[in-house]
Amino acid sequence: MSLPTCPKCAYQRLPTDAHVHAGICPACGIAYQKFLDRQRDSGATRDAPLAFDVVRAPMDVLKARLLESPPQVDAVAFWARAGAWCGFALWAIGFTVHGIDWEWIGGSFLHNIILPFHEFGHVLFMPFGRFMTILGGSLFQVLMPLGLACAFILKQRDTFGASATLWWAGQSLVDLSPYIADAVNRNLPLVGGAGEDAHDWGNLLTMMHLLGHTQAIARTCFVLGVLVMAAALAWGVLLLRLQYAKMQSPATAIQ
Repeated sequence: MSLPTCPKCAYQRLPTDAHVHAGICPACGIAYQKFLDRQRDSGATRDAPLAFDVVRAPMDVLKARLLESPPQVDAVAFWARAGAWCGFALWAIGFTVHGIDWEWIGGSFLHNIILPFHEFGHVLFMPFGRFMTILGGSLFQVLMPLGLACAFILKQRDTFGASATLWWAGQSLVDLSPYIADAVNRNLPLVGGAGEDAHDWGNLLTMMHLLGHTQAIARTCFVLGVLVMAAALAWGVLLLRLQYAKMQSPATAIQ
């Protein structure tokens, strides 16, 4: 038996949507039959098939998944998300305004959270040779929150959580920028008091003959991180608007 497709947003129900009432769209929150009844009353579907057999384009599928919101929006949870969004926004402004400033970026407690993932990345990529072992630390500290974002979307069906971890990925790029900028001078303190010969980006850019472009690479990394944080915030505020609208909608009160 095929699962229904939403007649409004064209979201195809999945077996994992069993926690949502069968008559409610998990993506946009409408009641299928009420929507169709309203369409019939307005004459909008007079010449259109009523069966849930809409064929969706890949972009429609992606849009529906990225804008998916909980089947019911609790007011407490909503305002907690809104508060978290405000915190992330203020944090992003702080990082942006201070620029590539090691004292600001390295002094953030997020740096201490990222550091273990950075070190684990070296171990994870060790089988792939010296270059990837060195790069693995920086690579993994960005890939890890991106992986969490995918898990939030695909497994947890929590798009706001995905936007938060995408923000973290952007902040991880910002976190890397002072390390890259220090590739020539190698003055930053390293884990365990390692010497300057263990400086990841000093070694990477030397190996790639790019030491002369250190500052440009650092600035690019920083700007990319800021753009990713901004995109995550834009995604988050759009999700909050959709969730607020759903919270005000009587359709979501159906059990």
